[in-house]
Amino acid sequence: MNLFKIKRTAASALPLLSGALAILLAVSIILAPESSFAASLQGVKLWWTLVFPALLPFLILSEMLSASGFVHALGVLLSPLMTRLFRLPGAGGWTLALGLTAGFPAGAESAAKLHKQGGVTADAAARLASLAHFASPVTIVIVIGTGLLHSPEAGYVLLGVHWAAGLLAGVTAARLPRQAAPAPAGGADPAAPGSAAAGQTPRGRTRASLPARMHQAAADARAADGRSFGKLLGESVTAAVARLMVVGGFIIIFAVAVNILGALLPLLPAALGPALLEMHLGANALAVSPLPATTQPSTSALTLALMSAALGWSGICAQLQAVTALRPANAALRPFAVQRALHALYAFALTPLCWKSLSAAGTQALPASAGADVSVRTQAGNLWSFIPGLLGLQAMLLIGLTLLSAIVYVIYRRRPAG
Repeated sequence: MNLFKIKRTAASALPLLSGALAILLAVSIILAPESSFAASLQGVKLWWTLVFPALLPFLILSEMLSASGFVHALGVLLSPLMTRLFRLPGAGGWTLALGLTAGFPAGAESAAKLHKQGGVTADAAARLASLAHFASPVTIVIVIGTGLLHSPEAGYVLLGVHWAAGLLAGVTAARLPRQAAPAPAGGADPAAPGSAAAGQTPRGRTRASLPARMHQAAADARAADGRSFGKLLGESVTAAVARLMVVGGFIIIFAVAVNILGALLPLLPAALGPALLEMHLGANALAVSPLPATTQPSTSALTLALMSAALGWSGICAQLQAVTALRPANAALRPFAVQRALHALYAFALTPLCWKSLSAAGTQALPASAGADVSVRTQAGNLWSFIPGLLGLQAMLLIGLTLLSAIVYVIYRRRPAG
C-alpha cells in the first residue's frame, strides 16, 4: 500500500516538476541570453554537421525498404535469432541492423514504423527500440576515435565494445521479469503482416519453403502499402526530414540545458553534465576540454571505460527522442533507461578487457586536448564520404546476423525437446 501511495504521489508530482524545470530554463535564458544563444548555436552546428548527414540517408532507406517488403522478408530470415536470443519478432532484424549502423533514434523510428504497420505489438516495439538504440559509428569512430584519441583504429575497437555491450544488454533485458503486455486483437503477437511473415501456415497445409515464405511476406507488405515509387520516395524524404527536425530541436534545447547546468554547478566536471544529458554534446565536450593527461595504463583504461559507459548510456536527450518516436506504442522512459544502464555497465566492464587491442591501435594515453571543435573536424573531413562505407558495414551486419540466425536455428533444431 505504501509503495502504491509513493507511486501515485510521484505521478502527481511529475507535471509540477516538469513545469518547474521549464520555468527555470526560461528564467535562465532571460538572465543569460548571450551564453544561451551560443549554446543553441553549438547545438545547431552539431546537428547540421554530424547528426543530420549521418541519419538522413538511413531514415529514407528504412522507410523505402519497409514499404517494399524487404524488412518483412528479412524478418522471416532472422526469425530464429530474434525470437531465441532477444525474444522479439523476426521483423525486428532490420531494425537492429539499422540501429547498429545509423545510430539513434533510427532504431526507434523503425520500430515505430513496424508497430504502425501491425508488424509488432506495442510492447515488442518498445523492447525492439531499446535493443536497437546504439550510438552512430560516425560519432564513435570519427568524433571519439579520430578526434579525441587521434586513432581511428581505437575508435573501431570502441565501436565493437559498444555493439557487444548493447547486444548483451538486450539478451539480459529479454530475460528480466516484466509485466505481461495486453494481448493484441486476434490473440497473437504478429511477427509481420501476414502469416507467412510470422513463419506460420494454416492448419492442414504443409509448411512452405523459406524462399516462399520470404516472398509471401514481402508481397503482403507491398500490397498493404500500395504506394507508387515516386510517391514513396517523396513521402520518405519528407518524413525523414521532419523526424530530423525534431531531433535537432532536442539537441538544441539540451545544449542550452547543458550550458545552464554548467553555470549552476561550476564545480561539476566539464564533460559529466553533457554526457549524462546529450551524448553528441558530451563527445564534443570530451574532445575540446582538457582531460587529465596520464601515462598510467590503468588510469587511461579507466578513462576509456567511463567514455564507453557514457556512450552506452547515450544521454537523456537520446532516450527522450526514442520514447517520443514510440509515442503511438505508449512506451515508458523507465524500462528504456534501465536497459541503457545495463548497456553502460557492460561497456564499462568490457572496455578494460580490450585495453590491449586499444594500446596496439596506438592509444597509449589520452591527449590533453583534442584541439578543434568536433563540428569543424567533421565538416572538414566531408562526413558524406563515410556514407558508402556505412552502407557497406550495414550489408556486412545483415549477412552476419543471417549467419548467426542460421547457427541459432541449427542449434535449437538439434536440441532434444523437453
